[in-house]
Amino acid sequence: MEFLGTTQTANYCGPKKACGFRALPPAVPAPVIQECYQPYYLPGYRYLNSWRPSLFYKVSSAQTCQGEGATSHSALTPPTILPSLRSTLFCRYNPRDWDQCNQQQMRGAEAVRQWAGRVRGDCLRLMHDKEQLTHQMQEGACRNLAQRLSDIGFWKSELSYELERLLSESRSLDTVKKRLECAADEVNCPLQVALECLYHREKRIGIDLVHDNVEKNLIQEVDLLKCCQEQMRKLAQRIDIQMRDNRDAQHALEKDLEDKNSAHFIDDKCLNLRNTSDCITFFHGVEKVDGSVSVPETWAKFSNDNIRHSQNTRADSIRLREEAASLFETLSDQMWKQFTDTNLAFTARIAEVMDVKNKLQTQLAKTLQEIFQAENTAMLLEKSIMAKECPLKVAQTRLECRTWRPNVELCRDPPQFKLLNEVFTIDDTLQTLKLRLRETQNTLQLLLTTKCRLEHELAIKASSLCIDRQCMGMRKTFPSTPRLVGYT
Repeated sequence: MEFLGTTQTANYCGPKKACGFRALPPAVPAPVIQECYQPYYLPGYRYLNSWRPSLFYKVSSAQTCQGEGATSHSALTPPTILPSLRSTLFCRYNPRDWDQCNQQQMRGAEAVRQWAGRVRGDCLRLMHDKEQLTHQMQEGACRNLAQRLSDIGFWKSELSYELERLLSESRSLDTVKKRLECAADEVNCPLQVALECLYHREKRIGIDLVHDNVEKNLIQEVDLLKCCQEQMRKLAQRIDIQMRDNRDAQHALEKDLEDKNSAHFIDDKCLNLRNTSDCITFFHGVEKVDGSVSVPETWAKFSNDNIRHSQNTRADSIRLREEAASLFETLSDQMWKQFTDTNLAFTARIAEVMDVKNKLQTQLAKTLQEIFQAENTAMLLEKSIMAKECPLKVAQTRLECRTWRPNVELCRDPPQFKLLNEVFTIDDTLQTLKLRLRETQNTLQLLLTTKCRLEHELAIKASSLCIDRQCMGMRKTFPSTPRLVGYT
């Protein structure tokens, strides 16, 4: 470097003393750059640049100057310089270098300022864009949450409506089941009456122990009542199974509705969260956790399947209730018809027995009258026989006396013929009367036997009539139609 305004023989142009400074630092020293800022990503924005610029600090290295023989000095302590040489130390650069250095500094400062302005503008635009993007994403999330709440509300209303209908159907089905059980128990009374009627009719005697229409109707009534009981109990068992299916569907609906309520509460809480809310905080890594078990399609299909299953179960329940109503109507009509037929058979049988009994009583009265007449006839015959004995004795005595006539006087004269004829006639009359008497006595014995038989038959008929009337007394009451269909 050339120093202007001095001579080459000046004392300050001599050889330089040793100095620790090997070279002056350049006008713009090369900086040693060290990175001092680590970017921090906010949750959910790992792929976006941070809002802070990439700032770096510059560190310059400088060497201290040490004198000869000196051990150590402070890095900022300048060497000892005489006052006469101070002006020479500050005139080592010419003005052009000084101007160039200043221009270079100004250009560098202008470039850095422009770069800082561009960075600042880019940062402002970035912040504005990201603010708009964040606002739009937050609004989109709010819209999605609102739509999700609307979907949850829709399915909640559908599930609540279906659950209410299913509960109502279950209550109706339980009522039908109780009616079936009550109706089956109510049949026990007429069934017991019918069986007792059969047992009582077994007490009939003799020919009256007949398999008549009454017995046939009683057997049919017993079979019908047992069959009705069996049908009611089987239908009650089917209804019990259906009620278990209803409870399963109800549990599925209640569980789904409970989950919907929980999800609605959580999403509503999420929708009401704002940037100024107190309960918001960072949850690092929560975006990496995916505990989803469904997608919107399967989510909606799950509730739809629950509702369809409940509807199918409810339809089966309705069919069972309709079947029970039809069964009630059919069985009550059949039981009442059979009860009426049996009572009509009892009435007809009682009337028939009464008619036969009346006829037997008439025959008995006639038989008794005939016995009385036969006894009178026998008595008259006996008297007539006794009345004929004396004339016979007279005629025979006359004949015997005439046998004592002597010799030729023993003549067969007309008196002899008359006496003989009289004896034969009276004797024949006696034989005839005795024969009639025996016939009358036999007839009287037959009449007495008939009388005993008629009295026995009348006793049998009276016993049968008493039994049938007793049975009719037991059958005066029969459960009414409301009781037969389960109403108490």
